[in-house]
Amino acid sequence: MVTGKLVSFDEFRGYGFIAPDSGGEDVFMHVNDLDSDKRLISIDTRVEFRVENGGKGLKASQVRVLDRPGAPKITLPSQPSPVTPRPAPGPAPAPVPRPAPAPVPTPASIAPAVSPGPAATTTDRQVSDAGFCDVLSAGELTQEITEALLAAVPTMTAEQLLGVRECLVGLARTHGWVEE
Repeated sequence: MVTGKLVSFDEFRGYGFIAPDSGGEDVFMHVNDLDSDKRLISIDTRVEFRVENGGKGLKASQVRVLDRPGAPKITLPSQPSPVTPRPAPGPAPAPVPRPAPAPVPTPASIAPAVSPGPAATTTDRQVSDAGFCDVLSAGELTQEITEALLAAVPTMTAEQLLGVRECLVGLARTHGWVEE
């Protein structure tokens, strides 16, 4: 087995190169030859591997991570430390009261915050006995979705909001819930 350091790695393509500690030509490494999860490796990760002759040059196989840059080093003491007795446990501390969790928004609680008037009722939407109601334009639906999402999840990023909104409007289009 040879040891070396990962000098390049493309996570999306799943390959990189290892510089052997003994020097010489860098060795190609494919993620399929890694004995652990590819998320455990990055540039400067120390590895142990077998060198094979691949069709286009040297290839690493049976790649095993030895240590990762930035990972805590585990060192064992050279002599065991003396055992110090623990003091007897005292009375348990009083429990600290926790604040109540924030209420989860519901459609009924969001509607007043996003609608210009009271929440929609069956008479507002002109529901007939057949179960039909008025259909919004894509622009109107987009506006309603945006307002509802911002009221429900104010910490949502613009990118997240656009993605969710696009998904919901697309769903509404496939079901014919919006006018084009």
